Amino acid sequence: MKKNLSLLVLTAVLALGTGARTYAQSGSSAPAQAATPNDADLKTRKLPAVTVRTLDGKALSTAALPGVGQGKPVIISFWATWCKPCIAELTNIHELFPDLQAETGATLIAISIDDARNAAKVGPLTKGRGWTYPVYLDQNQDLKRALNVNNIPHTFLLDGAGNIVWQHNAYNEGDENHLLDLVRKVAKGEQISQ
Repeated sequence: MKKNLSLLVLTAVLALGTGARTYAQSGSSAPAQAATPNDADLKTRKLPAVTVRTLDGKALSTAALPGVGQGKPVIISFWATWCKPCIAELTNIHELFPDLQAETGATLIAISIDDARNAAKVGPLTKGRGWTYPVYLDQNQDLKRALNVNNIPHTFLLDGAGNIVWQHNAYNEGDENHLLDLVRKVAKGEQISQ
């Protein structure tokens, strides 16, 4: 009995160690997860059907977001008014995006996860920054949960069919250049790796 219990404990410890190694080697700030039919291939993962709100409070399904499933790449960036790296990322993308949009037809969408207390700050902040791309509110964080977003900024890239083909969380100065290169590849129909 003691041998069986010891073997069981050893197996559990080894399994936990393997999981920790996978997490450390993944290069992501999110822990690696076992593949499931839905997660096995990000290329087949669609944007979940969830309702978000416009800045004036109108409900909108994610299926109706600008550009989604319309043949061109879509960048979706989760952010909040209190998140300085989020604001830096969206500001830097905004400066480069008009040329990229003309070149690829891509769409950029910002999804604020600010709660009801801070939601009133979203519109003034975006206007003050001069952001011209669509901004939506995910106050109840339904979309955030559906996409398993744990930390912001968290950016997704969708292909022309609306499939999630790449995602990244956190932001370092210059990350926007890599993202824009990926958008160009997706616009050309090239495969990209995570």
